Amino acid sequence: MIDPRAVVHLNAELADNVKVGPFSIIGPDVQIDDGTEIGPHVVIKGPTSIGKDNTIYQFTSIGEDPQDKKYADEITRLEIGDRNVIREFCTMHRGTQQDQGVTRIGNDNLFMAYTHVAHDCEIGDHVIMANGASIAGHVHIGNHAILGGFTLVHQFTQIGEYSFSAMGSAITQDIPPFVMVGGRPTRPHGINSVGMERNGVSPEVVRQIRKAYKILYKNNLRLEDAIEEMEDLAGESNELSSMVSFLRNVTRGILR
Repeated sequence: MIDPRAVVHLNAELADNVKVGPFSIIGPDVQIDDGTEIGPHVVIKGPTSIGKDNTIYQFTSIGEDPQDKKYADEITRLEIGDRNVIREFCTMHRGTQQDQGVTRIGNDNLFMAYTHVAHDCEIGDHVIMANGASIAGHVHIGNHAILGGFTLVHQFTQIGEYSFSAMGSAITQDIPPFVMVGGRPTRPHGINSVGMERNGVSPEVVRQIRKAYKILYKNNLRLEDAIEEMEDLAGESNELSSMVSFLRNVTRGILR
């Protein structure tokens, strides 16, 4: 299961059925769980934990030191969940003490070639980052979000669940859940109805979210006033309640 040309540190912990390809280097304080496959020429540095049934392709760099000038060799972590696909030349860095000291990646995500996840980021489940998409430090991405190819996300930005960015988007403010953005400069362009429908969100909920989008973006309301109207619309809808909660906790303002 471990190619004899790979280098695995004695302090690394690999489950019995982990596969490691030739010329890969697994450093100390790395934990890899059942069913994960590491391709050739992969470098994994600890402290890093990787869950079950992940597939990591060749020439990736996992768990490297954060690209932060304040970083001074503190012990920080990278945590990766289950069933993620990490394609060629991806880079994922550990956290910093200026945040919680950990970068977290959930389950069932797809990181296409040349994507970058910086220090202290938190990524949910079923997220897709297309080729060349890069997120700076402290970015949070919700479940089912999609970042189109070569999307760039500013540090400390929040990307809501089911949101979608078109190719080449430059995101400098928070993106509410369910919203599509694109263009130069990057602006909102409706809701991600296709993404919701593909994941079983009911047509009635999609209609409610479309109404909420109009309140937020078409009625020329201040954010606070838009939130109040959306609360009245939300009722018992978990999706709209999630959208309202997100808007009440924005950190950089929302893209409008």
